[in-house]
Amino acid sequence: MEKTPKEIAHNLPNNPGVYMMIDQQNKVIYVGKAKKKKKRVSQYFLPNRDLKTSALVNKICKIDHIITGNDYEALVLENNLIKKYNPHYNILLKDGKSYPVIRITHEDFPKVFKTRRIIKDGSLYFGPFPEINKLNQYLGLIEDLFMLRKCSIPLRKKKQPCLYYHIGKCSAPCCGRVSKEEYNKNISKIKKILSGNILELENQIKSEMLLASENQDYETAVKKRDLLFSLQDISKPQMVEEFNKKGGNKDYAAIEMRNPLCTVSIMQFREGKLIGKALYRASTLGDESETLSSFLLQYYDESLQLPSELYVSHEIDSDLISKYFKEYLNGNINVFTPTDGKDFRILRMALENAKEDVEKRLKSRDNTEALQTLMDICSLEKLPTLIEGFDIAQLHGKYTVASLISFTDGNPNPSGYRRFNIKSLDGKIDDYQSIREAVYRRYTRVLAENLKIPDLIMIDGGKGQVNVAREVLDSIGLATTPVVGLAKEYETIVFDDDRADLVLDHSNEGLRLLIAVRDECHRFATSANQAMRSKDVSFKLLESVSGIGKKRSQKIMEVFSSLDELLNLPDEEIVSKTGISAKIIEQLRKRLS
Repeated sequence: MEKTPKEIAHNLPNNPGVYMMIDQQNKVIYVGKAKKKKKRVSQYFLPNRDLKTSALVNKICKIDHIITGNDYEALVLENNLIKKYNPHYNILLKDGKSYPVIRITHEDFPKVFKTRRIIKDGSLYFGPFPEINKLNQYLGLIEDLFMLRKCSIPLRKKKQPCLYYHIGKCSAPCCGRVSKEEYNKNISKIKKILSGNILELENQIKSEMLLASENQDYETAVKKRDLLFSLQDISKPQMVEEFNKKGGNKDYAAIEMRNPLCTVSIMQFREGKLIGKALYRASTLGDESETLSSFLLQYYDESLQLPSELYVSHEIDSDLISKYFKEYLNGNINVFTPTDGKDFRILRMALENAKEDVEKRLKSRDNTEALQTLMDICSLEKLPTLIEGFDIAQLHGKYTVASLISFTDGNPNPSGYRRFNIKSLDGKIDDYQSIREAVYRRYTRVLAENLKIPDLIMIDGGKGQVNVAREVLDSIGLATTPVVGLAKEYETIVFDDDRADLVLDHSNEGLRLLIAVRDECHRFATSANQAMRSKDVSFKLLESVSGIGKKRSQKIMEVFSSLDELLNLPDEEIVSKTGISAKIIEQLRKRLS
């Protein structure tokens, strides 16, 4: 008898290697790697799997695997198999990137032009450029500064140069009017401009402008002045560059995932200047760390200008990734996951861009069928266009926080999200009391401010949590507002009356919507809990400095949103805002650094 995919998973060896999920048409639909294959693949078949994992598992007919000698071999093999099979549930990048780039061709007399195609022929690429105006600015400046060839056909010898030479737009390498060495000196200057290094060229143009002016060649002087203005304009610092004054070649990659939707945001700095930023969209199965790792292996290749430092939003196997870049791309790239400082703040900007994009994509989806199904499942009187969900997060009874999230028309509505720091527990672990407090605080305010009452309330939990929420709502006059719970083990729907619990197939659209609400509740509650823990650490750090007690640390944290913000301000401003002395500030700086 043929084994089921679940049985195959339980019989896999626990060596490092790669596994391939295969569907009914014998097509590879997912490729993954693992240090322990049996443990990793078996997790896909656990009963409390999420929505996107369920979608994959329902399509698996068999599982193949390949044993590798170590984790690094598994990483390389996984990347090669993804490129070979293009699995539906892996993140995939097309050869043509989302945004245009500037290409410098790999020839004796290179051309410089805009393209969306990456051709691996030794050409050099700069970008991507989401703002087409910025790209055109670069190309216009290059055309004004350098007489590069324009012909689209391969360079061949001619007797007479074309019109571009006669109007001063081409140096006519086809006719031998410029040497290879001289031509490529200009290409080197162009590379510096595109890398953000313009100081040398700026000084050269200034000298030429002044010389022309001294010689009373005012027409040339004006042209040089205009070129100088264009060069300065294109290198004008943007707000984000103020974070990166030390320069260097750095990339920042942040990922955000909601259900199967995924967006990766890339920000590129060269010589301390922001030269490119882009968003890459996909639908994928893996978690943030493995998806980001897979993305980076596909994104970087030998044709792109590689950074020396790469900052990522989630923990990935930095040593393996760095080794891959060195062996396959000849690039020494150091990979970091910062938790504070300037690089963390730039990375946070990239993450905000990714989050905003994912939320836009969620809002654009039509969930009418799911809402209709959910209305039928829960016996609602009308379509649940406004759903509010609650979840509780805590750590050993500390930092207990309740999250409230809002879904409008079946999509997340972050403007309706709220957090409640639970005040009634005194260190106890009590989910029921936490739900009671959060629901009471939310809906007494809804009534007091005449806000919209939700069509359905979802509680992350079982019958006990649902009953507590029901009691609170009844007591404040919202007896007709329906409440359901979602118990995680089997994704069981729990009702607020005497109806039996309901277990549905994971393909049910109504259930899938409830799971999406629950997952977003959990994500939001966990992030709030982590923020509280981080703030507590900040208090402890402040109070470890002589002269700063509990009251002063609270005053400081009220004035400044983070310790990073405090460190970047002059002493005088800190003194005026907090009243602490310059001597204490000096001790504080030493302690925090």
